Amino acid sequence: MTAQALQSIGLVGTGAMGQGIAQVMAAAGFRVALFDARPGAASTAREQLATAFARQIEKNHLTSQAAAAALHNLEVVDHLEALCDCQLVIEAIVEDLDAKQQLFRQLEDVLDPGAILASNTSSLSITAIASACRHPERVAGLHFFNPVPRMRIVEVIDGLATDSEVGARLQELVRTLGYYPARAKDSPGFIVNHAGRAFGTEALRILSEGVAPVWLIDAVLRDSAGFAMGPFELLDLIGLDVSGPVMESIYHQFYEEPRYRPHPVLQLMQAGGRLGRKSGQGFYAYGEPGGTRRPPQAVPQYAALPSVWIATDDEVGRVRLLALLERLGVRVENGLRPSASALCLVAPLGDDASEATLRHAVDPARTVAIDTLPDLDRQRCLMLNPATREDMQRAAHALFSSDGGTVTLIRDSCGFIVQRTLASIVNLACDIAQQGIASVADIDAAVCLGLGYPLGPLEWGDQLGPGRLLQILERMHGLTGDPRYRPSVWLRRRALLGLSLRHGENPIPA
Repeated sequence: MTAQALQSIGLVGTGAMGQGIAQVMAAAGFRVALFDARPGAASTAREQLATAFARQIEKNHLTSQAAAAALHNLEVVDHLEALCDCQLVIEAIVEDLDAKQQLFRQLEDVLDPGAILASNTSSLSITAIASACRHPERVAGLHFFNPVPRMRIVEVIDGLATDSEVGARLQELVRTLGYYPARAKDSPGFIVNHAGRAFGTEALRILSEGVAPVWLIDAVLRDSAGFAMGPFELLDLIGLDVSGPVMESIYHQFYEEPRYRPHPVLQLMQAGGRLGRKSGQGFYAYGEPGGTRRPPQAVPQYAALPSVWIATDDEVGRVRLLALLERLGVRVENGLRPSASALCLVAPLGDDASEATLRHAVDPARTVAIDTLPDLDRQRCLMLNPATREDMQRAAHALFSSDGGTVTLIRDSCGFIVQRTLASIVNLACDIAQQGIASVADIDAAVCLGLGYPLGPLEWGDQLGPGRLLQILERMHGLTGDPRYRPSVWLRRRALLGLSLRHGENPIPA
């Protein structure tokens, strides 16, 4: 396989994904031959792309000369044989293994032996697709994301037989487009769809345990963790008829690995036609006042706030909580035990409020837990145990609202909402690194660009503290007995050795 730069591109399948790929390829100066087995579909796609280029001119995103050149680069062909001179053919047809294998067998009869065959599949195995070919070494995955012009990330996937030079040439092509080429080994979900499993599945577990309602879970993860959308907003946007099967597929492809376990509520909602925005009803009812935003909450009035006694699980949380209480003007008790009237504040990592109450041997009726993993400047998540008295609940709410900060009250849960969600996200990324599916740099970049997270998961884990995350996961695993929370060995080893989660493995001499 020569290292010749790829110039002439063939594209089979001119639906939404195919058009997006053709648009960015043509705009970057590549000649693109468009083919679709549906009569007239390729011509219609070219017309729609002409309209897209015209809109870019109106928005000053493209000059008229550049738009004309891009449109000139798009050629409609009416049979596969017309792709014979292409150095690369990308398929963007239906997600069906038999259909893709049949197409690649046909293309092998047409193309030069040095041409590359690439699949834009998001869910099928590249190795399985290539198994139907005489030369599987020239088959790779080239997974663009929708909408292609805005999602500047492409996964370059190596099947078991893929020549490493094929992947290198595709990476160079992606860089030429101005996109990030994340290299991955063939595995269920590749990088982005694999890493993204923790966000939605953990939110579903939190909901199913009655910890908080949908809108509150979304609000906490947006406001305290920095996600652009809450998990239920995202599920509704994608559509439960799309996200549900993806969750099921990855779970079963990994032989029921508990970390990917979905929840039955998705099947129930699909059966009821509640698919999200597209059906007008999902986790939210669309078209109603308020949408998915946080409903206004009344701040309780409390004439004389009690003194506060605190117990934290780590020094970071203690410093953060003490700084906030000082700003709020609260009298903090310094004794080994709380006074008889004190509000007992515990700040557990991984434990629920009940377990933390017992561990610190304080009165559960006067105890409220606070999450100190996220920043406490404006958002404070308080957790009640089943015995917390109403007056202590109101006192804690009034206290932490007194500077205009937003207070969220949730029911007892191991790991609060933010702790268990972020720990699960980082843990899953660590497992992807441990399996060698992608480099640590590509994992972080792919997740940021493909999922819109504020940080890459491994970088995020370093910021939160690998040791703190290990403690959170170990405690959640111990409390629930659920193997979905068992810590990745990648995370455990680096936390114990004081290393960054982005610290790679040592090379083994050949």
